[in-house]
Amino acid sequence: MNSPALPGSKRKAYRIKDSGVPRLILRSETQTMTFRRIVIVLVLVGGFAYLTTLNFSPLRQRFGGHGPIAHLSLTEAHAAPEYTPDELNNMAVYKRALPSVVNVTSASLAYNFFLQPVPQQDQGSGFILDKQGHILTNNHVIAGGQQIEVTLSNKRRYKAQVIARDPSHDLALLQIDAPDLVPATLAQTSRNLVVGQKVYAIGNPFGLSGTMTTGIISAIRSIHEPRGQLIENAIQTDAAINPGNSGGPLLNSHGEVIGINTLIATNPNENIEQSAGIGFAIPIDTAKAVVGDIQRYGHVRRPSLGITDLSIGPDLAQQMGLAADYGVLIQQVYPGGGAARAGLRGGNQIAYMGNWQLYLGGDLIVGLDNQRITSTQDINDFMNRHQVGDTVIVTYYRGRHKATVKLTLQEAHERSDSA
Repeated sequence: MNSPALPGSKRKAYRIKDSGVPRLILRSETQTMTFRRIVIVLVLVGGFAYLTTLNFSPLRQRFGGHGPIAHLSLTEAHAAPEYTPDELNNMAVYKRALPSVVNVTSASLAYNFFLQPVPQQDQGSGFILDKQGHILTNNHVIAGGQQIEVTLSNKRRYKAQVIARDPSHDLALLQIDAPDLVPATLAQTSRNLVVGQKVYAIGNPFGLSGTMTTGIISAIRSIHEPRGQLIENAIQTDAAINPGNSGGPLLNSHGEVIGINTLIATNPNENIEQSAGIGFAIPIDTAKAVVGDIQRYGHVRRPSLGITDLSIGPDLAQQMGLAADYGVLIQQVYPGGGAARAGLRGGNQIAYMGNWQLYLGGDLIVGLDNQRITSTQDINDFMNRHQVGDTVIVTYYRGRHKATVKLTLQEAHERSDSA
């Protein structure tokens, strides 16, 4: 049964049970109890915060807080860093060479199994030769391309015209019409390069324009490209060269172009083409000779002795009973070539070195124009400095007899001429 309100009061009363004994609680008492609970909660929270923000280690560690760090100080340089001489030279080379390096894009159209056109794009690098817009790059960068574009270091793009291609040396000459071009500085020669010499590669690996890597010359050796071309006196380097670097310059410490980055050695057990610390560049002397032929004839005409040859060292010379322990032994003489017309002779006796067939009895060339010839590479260097039609003096041994003869250089044929 409900209890009536107290006479003369507007307060409401509630009936509750406490231990089975009903009693009345006024509303004012309820508000007082609520206030007390709030005060108690605030005190507890404030105390916990106080203990955890001071050096009360047990609580601070238990609940994960470390608080302010009073004694941490950072050591900063008192002045701008001073670059080492090597770093300063790196910067100077990059600043000097970058404006002459370009990105070359070759676009073509292929067809899939359903004869639907599929656009394809290859990228490489190149460098500017003159203010008329001539650009040198690798032939394999533009091979099959239907539209060639060149992007300069200032990000401006231009359509390029193919002036000439030389698949045998993997070189191509392009031209663009653009203002204010900055030509690269070419080294006087690549004949005097030394293993251990510092080099720089600048290009667009994986499309990352203006990338420079550094390394050294690891070796000078002749190698064959995957497409079969022979790179004579290739510059081997451990400077990082990746897809997209092809056609870009390899530079010396003066920022002069000593080679054209062309090839990278990859792990045959992996399908990924990326730098393995072994890259190769075409020497600038070869590039100069190719460009010189294009200027004179409109196409490449490399001079040749008209022979195939074999480099001779002391061991081979002793086994063959030769008159000198160095030189180049003529294996074959091509009919109508310079050597044939000069009366030089090839081998007439077949011999085998392991599984390798060679010819004995030919003339042994030991000099060209009073320059000592010790290997096929020496002949290649000599040819890079001469033109078709030049007359040279050949010094040779026929048996034990030493003689000289004049020889007119003929045009090399890509088929098989090696010298």
